[in-house]
Amino acid sequence: MNTEHTCPSCSADNMQVFYEQKSVPSNSCILLDSAKAAIEYPRGDIELCFCPECGFISNMAFDAKLTEYSGRYEETQGFSGTFNKFHHALAERLIERYDLHDKDVLEIGCGKGEFITMLSELGNNRGVGFDPGYRADRNASESAQKNVTFITDFYSEKYSDYQADFLCCKMTLEHIHPTSDFINTVRRSIGDREDTIVFFQIPESTRILRDCAFEDIYYEHCSYFSPGSLARLFRSKGFDVISIETEYDDQYLTIEARPNNGSSQSAVLEQENDLESLKELVATFPKRLEEKLSGWQKQLDDMQASGNKVVLWGSGSKGVSFLATLDAGDKIEYVVDINPHRQGYYMSGTGQEIVSPDFLKEYQPDVVIVMNAIYCDEIGQDLKKRGLSPKIIAV
Repeated sequence: MNTEHTCPSCSADNMQVFYEQKSVPSNSCILLDSAKAAIEYPRGDIELCFCPECGFISNMAFDAKLTEYSGRYEETQGFSGTFNKFHHALAERLIERYDLHDKDVLEIGCGKGEFITMLSELGNNRGVGFDPGYRADRNASESAQKNVTFITDFYSEKYSDYQADFLCCKMTLEHIHPTSDFINTVRRSIGDREDTIVFFQIPESTRILRDCAFEDIYYEHCSYFSPGSLARLFRSKGFDVISIETEYDDQYLTIEARPNNGSSQSAVLEQENDLESLKELVATFPKRLEEKLSGWQKQLDDMQASGNKVVLWGSGSKGVSFLATLDAGDKIEYVVDINPHRQGYYMSGTGQEIVSPDFLKEYQPDVVIVMNAIYCDEIGQDLKKRGLSPKIIAV
């Protein structure tokens, strides 16, 4: 554990491992059509390293060749009313704040195209979305078909000719290991257009460290940022930081920035001063995590001993990580998801079938473990509609 690594964000050479997990599923959102395929899916290791110079955290055992982003990567959260309300409000806020009307907007890592479509529709903008997993058959918007160009590829230097007044990148940077190189690419593509606004959204790692949110540590997420480490990266690449905020019950971290010409820097924001608190959280993380995992193991063992039928609600990355970290494949028979495109497939690594909420009317679970507490009210209503009243436990 004493091996030192070079930070992919600031290039300091004294990153050290503080958390390891061996042989975890290397993809959480891939649609796998049999339990056998799911159990035998490729695995990789996690070695989380902390940089004491900039606060960045990275899985230095990450191998990009083990991940897959394609048409069978099913990541959308767009079937949740809770999420859609947040997503729509975010688009409206950015449009209003930066007067995004009749402008050129670009999204890196657009997924199934929901956000770039909203920016186009709500602001009458022209859009470009990049994502190898985009599927045209999933986007019914007439506006998107007319005003948005989708490129089923990773964004890179070869697309620098695509210029925009507003460039956004949501829930993508955490999937990229060479973070410094990537932000360099974004800055070079903007060039001297200093009016361009850049917006990034990623998981907030301070919460993960503070709460020992092990369900938010999984293979595809190789890069973890706090407010300070994210701002330090952007400032080092020629951006002024306009704002840093946490959203969605403090689960998401957002940064708004604009390029500068190198002659001056914007004032450091208060939330950027987080290095000392991060060091303390990292130092105590292994012990606190061990206690949390022991508590979950006892809960699951007790439920099994009592003969309780237990299901997970949420078949995405959090669910895969929960099952893999706790080695709980034999304690939970089914995983529920409201996304119809995930139903009938199987959980990577452990092989549970992903079922619809309607399946629970027949199964009659005693306990529903919710992978994200922000959805508890929505899930409670879904269960009540079906005449069900199991115990709900949020991770």
